[in-house]
Amino acid sequence: MPEKTDVELEAVAAAWESRGGEVRRLGKYWVRDETIAGRPVAVYGNQAFAFVLAQLYGAELLSPDDTLITRLGARWRKRTISLREAGALREADFPVFVKPVVPKIFRPGIFDTLADFREALGTLPPEEAVMMSSIVTPITAEVRCFVLNGQVKDMALYEGAADLTAGEAFVNDFLRDHAGDLPAAVVVDIACSPQTDWFVLEFNACWGAGLNSCEAAKVIDCITAATVPL
Repeated sequence: MPEKTDVELEAVAAAWESRGGEVRRLGKYWVRDETIAGRPVAVYGNQAFAFVLAQLYGAELLSPDDTLITRLGARWRKRTISLREAGALREADFPVFVKPVVPKIFRPGIFDTLADFREALGTLPPEEAVMMSSIVTPITAEVRCFVLNGQVKDMALYEGAADLTAGEAFVNDFLRDHAGDLPAAVVVDIACSPQTDWFVLEFNACWGAGLNSCEAAKVIDCITAATVPL
């Protein structure tokens, strides 16, 4: 994991060490450490860190297909979502929620006008793939679910309030239908609105997702399984 850590990273480190595992906090992570090379590794950190480590030490990072949500049935997404090129959006599409397919190249959010969206897009090319979604308001709860082999290892509210019993039933029903479309280790975020009840919000990779109030000891297997030796 990165040398510069935080509370969540330290919780993950403690969970791994409690299993007898070794933790390396890397500063100049882009320099290959021969004492690590050839050993089984699991990576946990931000995208740039994780991608470099995977390349240096011969590993594959399990990541979900972000565009899967555009292909889910209405039962699961509860809103209209489409995959578009950024340059294809028109004034009539707004207001709309827009998210980049490539994470973090611009900040996702609700854009009121085409001009607002173009400002956020900056110098990115018009061919850049984005996902646009109808706006669901209000969202009263958001829940993070760490999943391994189709089973929820832990789930926790990170925004708002809700009865998690119904949320757990929803995500388990979703996994029975779609576990085969997801990596073995994955984070499924769900949300709730009075308009729609529970719905799938987005997918994230276990190697880079924050705990968001989940217990590190319960999800450490999800995190370590997300790095696969080549």
